[in-house]
Amino acid sequence: MIEILSNGAPNLIQDLGRRGHLGIGVSRGGAMDSMALSLANALVGNDEDAAGVEISLFPFRVRFQTVTHFAVTGADCIVRLDDEVLAPWWGRLARAGQTLVIERPKRGARGYLALAGGVEVDPIMGSRSTDLKGAFGGYQGRGLRRGDTLKLNGHTVRQNQAAGLGIVPKELPAFWKELSAGRVTVRAIRAAEYEYFTKTAHNALVQTDYEITPDANRVGYRLSGEPLPLQVARELLSHGIVAGTVQVPPSGQPIIQLAEANTCGGYPKIATVIEADLWKLAQAPIGSRIRFDLVDVDSAIDALRTRTAEARRIRQTLALMAQRD
Repeated sequence: MIEILSNGAPNLIQDLGRRGHLGIGVSRGGAMDSMALSLANALVGNDEDAAGVEISLFPFRVRFQTVTHFAVTGADCIVRLDDEVLAPWWGRLARAGQTLVIERPKRGARGYLALAGGVEVDPIMGSRSTDLKGAFGGYQGRGLRRGDTLKLNGHTVRQNQAAGLGIVPKELPAFWKELSAGRVTVRAIRAAEYEYFTKTAHNALVQTDYEITPDANRVGYRLSGEPLPLQVARELLSHGIVAGTVQVPPSGQPIIQLAEANTCGGYPKIATVIEADLWKLAQAPIGSRIRFDLVDVDSAIDALRTRTAEARRIRQTLALMAQRD
C-alpha cells in the first residue's frame, strides 16, 4: 500500500486503456505514453497493462507503507527515494516508511510510477484506467489527492530489484535531443479528407512547425501555426475518430486527438499520427513545436512492429536477469 502525499488532479490511475467501446461513446483512454507505462511494468515484473500512476503535475510524493518494488519511467525527472537520487527509467525496492519524490521534468511532460502487482482498483469495461470525461474508473473516477491510499495486488519480493534494474529504450536518447532543441517530429499518414485540402495546406503540414498551445489535455492538443485551408468549405456528418487523428476546424488550426479522444467528430481530417509515435506527443510539453512527416501505411505498420519487438526484447532481458537471481 502507498499513501499519496501531494495533491494533483491530473495525476491518474491508468493502464493501457479499454478497448471495444467506441460504439457506445467510451474512448480507449489509458496512458498517454503507453510505452513508458508498459516498460515501467516490465521493470517490476507486472503484465504490461497493469494499472500504475500517470503523473502530469509535479512534484509528486508518495510514502510506502509496505515493502514494495517500484519503477519510474517517462519524463526525464529527478527522482529521490528519501535522500537518494535514483537513475532515470529505473526500478528499485522501497522499504516501509520511505518517501518517493518525483520532481518537475527537465525534459518531457509525464512520468509513470509502476508498483509490483499493480494498483488494485476495480476494472470497469475491462480496464482500470481513469476516464475523466465520464468520471469513472481508476481511483473513484478522479485524480489523486493528498491522503489517498492505493492498495496493491499481491507480489513476491525479487532480490534482484533490491539494488535496482534500469533500461534505456533505443528511441529515447534521440528523442530527448530532439525535444531539447524544441521540435518533435512525428510520423503521420494521410487521412480520409486529405485531398479536400489545398496544396498550400499540404505543404504547410510537412514544411512548417505547429506549436502546442495551452489548450492541451488528455483529449487532445490544439496547435497553432500556418492555417490549413480547404479547397471549398464542406460540412461532414460526424464519424468515428481515434487517438492520433489530426482534425482541422474552420479556423484552419489543427487539433490532434489523443488518449481520451472524442469517439466521433465532424471536422475534416488531414492526417493521423501513427500509433508508434503517439508517445512522443505525450512527452511534448506545452510550447513545444511539432513537425509532421507523412509516411505510407506500410511504414506505419513497420514502425509499430519495430516498437513492439523492442518492448519484447526488453521484457525478455529483464526476465533473464530475474532468473539469474
